Amino acid sequence: MTIAQRTGTVDERTSASARIVLDHVAASVPVVASLVDHGDHIGAWADDIAARLVAGRRLLAAGNGGSAAEAQHLTSELTGRFDGDRPAYSAISLHAESSAVTAIGNDYGFDQVFARQVSAHARAGDVLVLLSTSGRSPNLLRAAEAARAVGARTIAMTGPRPNPLAEAVDDAICIDGPSANVQEAQLVLVHALCRAMEPALRRGARR
Repeated sequence: MTIAQRTGTVDERTSASARIVLDHVAASVPVVASLVDHGDHIGAWADDIAARLVAGRRLLAAGNGGSAAEAQHLTSELTGRFDGDRPAYSAISLHAESSAVTAIGNDYGFDQVFARQVSAHARAGDVLVLLSTSGRSPNLLRAAEAARAVGARTIAMTGPRPNPLAEAVDDAICIDGPSANVQEAQLVLVHALCRAMEPALRRGARR
């Protein structure tokens, strides 16, 4: 029985809170399932990012709020490990640099908290991954501009098109759905991306 069917058979004894939970889970299922339509796209990202990392390039990532957590999840899988042991690869979550974020925000404004770090860390051939459910965060848009200026590739995971971030980066995967469900799907996307990168990352480590 599917979750949707389960929610359709909830009886009067089910609490209001339980109904909300079941409704939320049911709403997330089609949003996560829509990633199937992006399978080739995610695979192409995996091949490209893995090749850059094996060649000694760096991955930078950023997001706000829950999207920051998803971005940090991605970088931790690369500096740590995802499937089995292998060497670490360079990946930095820009929002996790708390002293830099607060100093830059204080001195230059919150719109610049990622862009200035991109200018400091990114080099030509690196990749910047930006996560946003709205695709409208000014600090992510400024980061994309900074990456372009140094020759880094920019990709984004966003909510529905049209949105400014999807237009500002080199490539984007845009997921339709409510904000919370998009964020849940983005975590699955991150895991799928990491799993697809692992074979190339292991092969590269043996060179």
